[in-house]
Amino acid sequence: MSKQARTAIEPTREENYAEWYQQVIKAADLAENSDVRGCMVIKPWGYAIWENIQRVLDGMFRETGHRNAYFPIFIPKSYFEKEAEHVEGFAKECAVVTHSKLEDDGKGGLKVAGELTEPYIVRPTSETIIGESFSRWVNSYRDLPLLINQWANIVRWEMRTRLFLRTAEFLWQEGHTVHESYEDAMQETLKMLDVYADFAENYLAIPVIKGEKTESERFPGAISTYCIEAMMQDKKALQSGTSHFLGQNFAKASNIKFQNRNGEVQYAWTTSWGVSTRLIGALIMTHSDDNGLVLPPKIAPSHAVIIPIYKNEEERAKIMAFVDEIKQELKHIQYDSIPLRLEIDDRDLTSSERSWYWIKKGIPVRMEIGPRDLDNKSVFLGRRDKEPKEKQGIGYAELAATLPVILDDIQNNIYNKALGFRNANTIEINDNKEFYSYFTPKNEEQPEIHGGFASSHWCGNAACEEKIKDDLKVTVRCIPNDAKQEDGICICCGQPSQRRVIFAKSY
Repeated sequence: MSKQARTAIEPTREENYAEWYQQVIKAADLAENSDVRGCMVIKPWGYAIWENIQRVLDGMFRETGHRNAYFPIFIPKSYFEKEAEHVEGFAKECAVVTHSKLEDDGKGGLKVAGELTEPYIVRPTSETIIGESFSRWVNSYRDLPLLINQWANIVRWEMRTRLFLRTAEFLWQEGHTVHESYEDAMQETLKMLDVYADFAENYLAIPVIKGEKTESERFPGAISTYCIEAMMQDKKALQSGTSHFLGQNFAKASNIKFQNRNGEVQYAWTTSWGVSTRLIGALIMTHSDDNGLVLPPKIAPSHAVIIPIYKNEEERAKIMAFVDEIKQELKHIQYDSIPLRLEIDDRDLTSSERSWYWIKKGIPVRMEIGPRDLDNKSVFLGRRDKEPKEKQGIGYAELAATLPVILDDIQNNIYNKALGFRNANTIEINDNKEFYSYFTPKNEEQPEIHGGFASSHWCGNAACEEKIKDDLKVTVRCIPNDAKQEDGICICCGQPSQRRVIFAKSY
């Protein structure tokens, strides 16, 4: 690779997208693989992103009437067995606790002892254990709606893991609600889907498609599952959040009953919904480039970094005094209703090394201050959504007013870039041969190079869905909520269809 073409992250996205993803995580110091198979250690910069996701989403949940609670990580096997579809859907991913202690084996080691009378499932999701509490909490229609959220960790024994996208243990939130009627529960399901879409687009700067999953893709035990789907830069889809209408299935399994307005006892209607640390993977793959992580300002751990540049102690003293003056001036500035988060990097490294460190970490704004900037009472400002060499000078007097405007511009710019990419790689396909060609790898050396999103007709037959999945590793990502009634023919079998769905390869 020539010096001109060199990038901070190697390989590039074009050369090896999967490895590029891992290298971005490493360069930004977000996370690392743990010694525990399939688990990750989330490092401070990565965890700070998750904390910001929590902070914003938690506020959105509270605004819609939800309150936080916490439930056990261990679920008795008998609880799990009450809902047949549910246990079948998660059986292969469950970690099971069968013993309660360790004992000396007499050979200098330890042996497992204290066999439990009933095994415990380590929480893969919490519908059954939370349902048991709800059955005690709900007695009358006056107790409804019951709107609960839990921030927790989850264990699913994944065979193939990838940092943030699919790990054996991950962090998430799971909402669980109980309602008086079908209509109320369905309204809740769609409302929380809208909350997720709002958050993805206005905070993560990720455009999403809202829609319903097919029967084969539903959450185990749900009546309907709705999702938000996003396009990554390799044109694959990433399911970024789900909201489930559970009907009365889990209420019957957990005996959640209430006395209705007519004095009759009936089963309640329930929902559940969740997002996880997978959202950090979505951020990486939607926005980052061949120089590292790119973060939307509204979710970045820090908004800006000041990099002082000096040659000797005399210059250092003067420049650091100016840096402190800027720090005090910006201390009272708010961005997106929170105080501006500012870093100062005066480590014993060259200014170029420090600048590239923050580029790779995705910080939205870099401000360099050298002797000339000190004389001019200005800063030299670089934006993460622009090329590293593209910088602008801003006077000190304008900085406090200008910085929030720049941050908003970066937020909007990276959203529009992602939206433009998705739109450019989403097409309507009506012909079977064209459909197969669209998703067929273009050459053996780069088997992942394929089309993108295909908006095509599907008859609703599971056999057609399965054939396309077997042939191309392509699935129906969702039936868009805004899909219009439109006569057409199924892309697989040629039978009549009334609407288009989104087909794509996915994570």
